[in-house]
Amino acid sequence: MAYPRRAPELIQIEHSPTGLRRWSAQRHRAGERVGLVPTMGALHEGHLELVRALSAKVDRVAVSIFVNPTQFGPNEDFSRYPRSEAEDLAKLASLGVDIAYMPSATDMYPDGFASAVKVGGTLTEVLDAVARPGHFDGVATVVAKLLLQAAPDVAAFGEKDYQQLQIVKRMARDLDLPVEIMPVPTVRDEHGLALSSRNQYLTTDELAVARRLNKVLAKTAEQLRAGALAEPATAAADAELRAIGFTSVDYVALAHPETLAPMARLDGPGRLLAAARLGKARLIDNIAVNPFGRA
Repeated sequence: MAYPRRAPELIQIEHSPTGLRRWSAQRHRAGERVGLVPTMGALHEGHLELVRALSAKVDRVAVSIFVNPTQFGPNEDFSRYPRSEAEDLAKLASLGVDIAYMPSATDMYPDGFASAVKVGGTLTEVLDAVARPGHFDGVATVVAKLLLQAAPDVAAFGEKDYQQLQIVKRMARDLDLPVEIMPVPTVRDEHGLALSSRNQYLTTDELAVARRLNKVLAKTAEQLRAGALAEPATAAADAELRAIGFTSVDYVALAHPETLAPMARLDGPGRLLAAARLGKARLIDNIAVNPFGRA
């Protein structure tokens, strides 16, 4: 459905969980389907594509803007994470988003807060779960709270954060949360770089290097399709990323697309994932990899 454009000052803004819950309940009583796009703000075209994809499935769209402190490690970029609330609201209003949910840390984690959601199994034993200990406990907890507060029929998540997407899907399934988790394909720039709020950290020279990440993954995928074993192919990709200028590489890995268990070779559908650091930015990307002859 196409939402009418509206002025930024007309978008509804809610700060309290109670207010968001009341708004959602009113929409449901009116027989409307509600959608949620959880974000940390600093919105780019990838976030806006989530809104567009979701608006085709629901009657009302809520977007949360909350830089969640519990998913940042002690030496990570919480304090300098990009924040641009006025610009974010203007972008959301231009798409006809109904409500922006902008809670404070105290709203989300009031005094005495002592609970957490933890997803177990392979999903939280590999990749970013190793590189960023505790990160996904913070993600699962805040997403569970947002889903309970907004009570959406559908929530949209980007495939760029692929491990996060799989963890959220598992959490919703395991906890019987009455919500459809809708994946949305990664949005890229004209050079193939996956859009990310952290791309703002890149200098002009670093941006040129960053745009080669997806090209290295695409080349590695071709090698895997041709029968290369995963370990030497991903090790070569790791070395190439360092050689072209990435500061360090956390991982390049071939994994099962749902469990993220490591794959020794491409003997079925797989996902090729990478995380690498460049200057002040940590970039992640992933692509689907299927054996030749399979869609």
